[in-house]
Amino acid sequence: MSESVSSASEYQKKDISTQKMALAAVMTAITCILAPLALPIPISPVPVTLTNLVILLTACLLGWKLAVSSCILYLLLGIAGLPVFSAYGSGIAKVIGPTGGYLVGFIPLSIGAGLIFEHVKNPLLRIILLAAATALLLYLPGTAWLAFQASLTFGEALMMGVIPYIPGDLVKIILVVVLGPALLQSLRRAGLLK
Repeated sequence: MSESVSSASEYQKKDISTQKMALAAVMTAITCILAPLALPIPISPVPVTLTNLVILLTACLLGWKLAVSSCILYLLLGIAGLPVFSAYGSGIAKVIGPTGGYLVGFIPLSIGAGLIFEHVKNPLLRIILLAAATALLLYLPGTAWLAFQASLTFGEALMMGVIPYIPGDLVKIILVVVLGPALLQSLRRAGLLK
């Protein structure tokens, strides 16, 4: 009797893991669809994209481990030549180019955002911490790399690669904090996540 209960429990754990991995693949596909939709702005080589919105939503729905896996898979698909980066770009040149620091910064942002969603329940505190995580884990490496690649001072790179994007990124953070948990509950009610 205890063996059947134990094997049922193991099966349930594997089933949950399979469900989450399938959802991680879906979130990777959504990233690949939305990330190339870029709005260039004249003052910066960094376009406006929805990539960080999907990265944050993935962290909310799946936690940091699967969010990182989804993010790395997205980057690998782009490096392999699929046109999934902003403006339908691809290849290693995009990752080591001026905006590459932001692409790589999505990995630590996935970790930070996932941990925030897992451990912080207050929505206002989540917004504040996600804004701070975005600044430290995405903007900082992205700006440093942009400054290096474009031979700019850090301040110049900050003005080109961060300041114009702060209002839009705050809106994205608020959307994920407000809508993400509701979507998570819907997925759980539908039996797609446990």
